[in-house]
Amino acid sequence: MIVHLFVLDLMATVGVFLILTLSLNLDSGYCGICNFGKVLGMIGGAFIVAFFPGRIMMVLLGLEGDFVGNNAVVAAQINRALAANPLGSLALFFATLILAIGFGLALGYLSARPAARLTGAPLAVVLLVIGEAFRVIGHNYAPLAGGSLGVSVPDVFAWAIGYRFVIASVVLAIVALLVFFYINRLTNAPLGRMLRAVRDNENAARSLGIDIVGVKLKLMMVSTAIASLAGALYAFYSGVVASAAYTRVSWTFLPWAMMLVGGSANNIGIVSGVFSFVFIRKLIVMYKGTLAPFVPFDVMWLELIIFGIFIILIQLYRPRGIIPEKSTPTLNTHTIEKLRKTSLRKF
Repeated sequence: MIVHLFVLDLMATVGVFLILTLSLNLDSGYCGICNFGKVLGMIGGAFIVAFFPGRIMMVLLGLEGDFVGNNAVVAAQINRALAANPLGSLALFFATLILAIGFGLALGYLSARPAARLTGAPLAVVLLVIGEAFRVIGHNYAPLAGGSLGVSVPDVFAWAIGYRFVIASVVLAIVALLVFFYINRLTNAPLGRMLRAVRDNENAARSLGIDIVGVKLKLMMVSTAIASLAGALYAFYSGVVASAAYTRVSWTFLPWAMMLVGGSANNIGIVSGVFSFVFIRKLIVMYKGTLAPFVPFDVMWLELIIFGIFIILIQLYRPRGIIPEKSTPTLNTHTIEKLRKTSLRKF
């Protein structure tokens, strides 16, 4: 039973971090955008789940009162209705995900528009501040997501009863796989080469007619929308949205560490980095009681210490990650000369 729960929780957590880290890899790994505000998209998706489905259900069910102020009672009534209506639950689930993706696009545009012309550290600081500012707004403005206390969100998997976490984990894993295949196809297309060109040399890319600002703006919109999808899925899975839980350490710096360990600009590498981190993290949480007598400090710090050592070792001995970026295939000299001669004959 314990192993069963461990696997389910591992599947769900890997799914969330995989979606988020893939979105980070898309803009930071492939395009070189130093995005330290990845938490912005994560929070945006979670806040949509906290705000939208509960109030929609109150209208549909004819419930009165304040969703936030009377959250426990209202959420219980909504969950009873959703448990009796699986199709309605799924419709609400997918409608909220679509809205979260749309909101992510808007957040990506609003955050990247004033910062798209920046590069390096200034861009990183601006995005970091925007993400943290949005979290502070949610923490202090109760109608958005319950303020410092948070809110319970409608359980769209309530109809599964005893299999609730099984169904939720499987759905999360399926969405993560779909996102992986989408981003993998995107980055293996000519678009991926263009993004690498912008990353490696903006001046050279600009000389080829590439709109650098436009590319960065559109890419930030897409990556933030994917991050918002991760935030919405995590909120539905956990059943609660509390802005205090969406810290830059968990949802910006950890994905960065996962990307660096796995290998930036390599989607398979991202999978290896995410799985390594999440698996070690779950093992420490599972066995922290057993490990406590053997460490000379609070076991809660063991996770960060191991991660820190892990990152240092990777950067020392495999600075490009566990699975490095694949070089872009180019034509060899013999093939180029053959093509040149063929083209000359035609003239």
